[in-house]
Amino acid sequence: MAQTFAEDQYGRKIDRCLTDTLLKFGGGLALGSVFSLLFFKRRAWPIIMGSGFGIGVAYNNCERSLNSSK
Repeated sequence: MAQTFAEDQYGRKIDRCLTDTLLKFGGGLALGSVFSLLFFKRRAWPIIMGSGFGIGVAYNNCERSLNSSK
């Protein structure tokens, strides 16, 4: 049976967090861009807000993942 070290588990959690952050940031950026182009006369605030929401959700997921006891 292969032995897994705590450092390896922590590294995998960090990798998942970074991937999740990039995906959620990109999704928020894309969604904010669409809303900016279609509804808000090309303002910057929907893009910034969408990106911020994406990063906030990813941060919450990462915090929960890193603080779990498993």
